[in-house]
Amino acid sequence: QVQLVESGGGLVQTGDSLRLSCAASGRTSSVYAMGWFRQSPGKEREFVAGISRIGSSTYYADSVKGRLTISRDNAKKMVYLQMNSLKPEDTAVYYCAAGRVVARGSDEYAYWGQGTQVTVSS
Repeated sequence: QVQLVESGGGLVQTGDSLRLSCAASGRTSSVYAMGWFRQSPGKEREFVAGISRIGSSTYYADSVKGRLTISRDNAKKMVYLQMNSLKPEDTAVYYCAAGRVVARGSDEYAYWGQGTQVTVSS
């Protein structure tokens, strides 16, 4: 079992920056591809960004390309999501997830964190 805990969310204004962190613990002997998803009230969970096992490949939703950057530090068992130029539509609960390969579908990820709230005011 792998536990994932997100942190770094908060209330910011349009145009501000925020960095989300995801800390892994438990059975983390294997290296996983990681993804960030988000979900706002009344909407389906949405893929935001993904990163391969060693960090050589990254993938982004079109809506966040150029503004959000996913990275990882396997030695620290951490995954990050740097969020710049935030918009009100970025408001959501953000979840990190671990899976065998990078994918846009949430079903491909076996482990999930509990989420961290990001609120962007205008």
